[in-house]
Amino acid sequence: MLCSLQSKLSIQSTPCNLTHNTTTARLLFIGAIALLVAPLCIPGVVCAKDWFHRSFHSFHLQAGSGFILVDADDLEIHKELLSLHAGSIGSVGQGSFHHSSENGAVNGINGPKLAGEIEGCGCCQRTIAKDQLAMLGEEHPARIVVRRLDFWLYYLAYFCGGTIGLVYSNNLGQIAQSLGQGSETTTLLTLYSSFSFFGRLLSAAPDYIRAKFYFARTGWLTIALLPTPIAFLLLAASGSGLALHVGTSLVALSSGFIFAAAVSITSELFGPNSVGVNHNILITNIPIGSLVYGCVAAVVYDAYTSSESAVCIGRQCYFLTFVWWGCMSILGLACSVLLFLRTRHAYNHFEQNRMSTQLY
Repeated sequence: MLCSLQSKLSIQSTPCNLTHNTTTARLLFIGAIALLVAPLCIPGVVCAKDWFHRSFHSFHLQAGSGFILVDADDLEIHKELLSLHAGSIGSVGQGSFHHSSENGAVNGINGPKLAGEIEGCGCCQRTIAKDQLAMLGEEHPARIVVRRLDFWLYYLAYFCGGTIGLVYSNNLGQIAQSLGQGSETTTLLTLYSSFSFFGRLLSAAPDYIRAKFYFARTGWLTIALLPTPIAFLLLAASGSGLALHVGTSLVALSSGFIFAAAVSITSELFGPNSVGVNHNILITNIPIGSLVYGCVAAVVYDAYTSSESAVCIGRQCYFLTFVWWGCMSILGLACSVLLFLRTRHAYNHFEQNRMSTQLY
């Protein structure tokens, strides 16, 4: 009698579970379709901005509004404006850079006054000032790019940021298994893919808010690298399921932003015509990083694997790996900060010229 009662209850509960699972699957499917269709709305937004610019641009200029829409090719305008001052700027040589003052005068770093000021500021200031970019979009062939400090700072920031996120995603299943979250592997992979997608979308945000708030793209790169060391320190400090989910989301958000923004940064710093070759040189860090970070993770994992089993279970399996990855991501963050300090003058000069062109 008891067995038949349990059988009836299980039969009655089965349709409810199926209905709930079907509803959840449909909602997830609709959400995924909405996310895929959302980027298709971008052309409509651009057309709307163009219409708004044609209809109300003069009104905003008379009212003194800061909302300015950009139609022209900013890089070409910037180059044309700089060419007007070519006589005063002169050639940019090895170990020298130029600063533009408010009255348009340009002072070289080799001048006695500025050189004396930088000499007194210490090694850090000299590192920031040495061979600094004079303008954005200047063409740098591969043979010149590999000799620039800015490129190697950028290379290390990518190597210690986006590449670590990629290696983390490749080891995510084993990480979840070692922390006793093997049943959540599918959820974690979905979480990583979703937040990586959102990170790629966020990489376009600086272009949409530049009329209200302008910040150098290398500065946005620094901000995008911040979640990575936080995530790995969190994973090293706690082996809970919540920490794993939060850490995975932060790593995915950061790496997604870096992957999408990297091409634009390469083009701006080293020239649009050479971006194909230069960016391919940059992403050589991905196979190198995959080898280095993967070997470190494998060595640590094998060191804590018992001889009776080929599977390592426990926080110790990836604790040292998380600490190592966290330290490397902090190094990448430091490199990105230095890159920002070295390039913000070029970005600010570019934005000032763009704004003056739009106003006049």
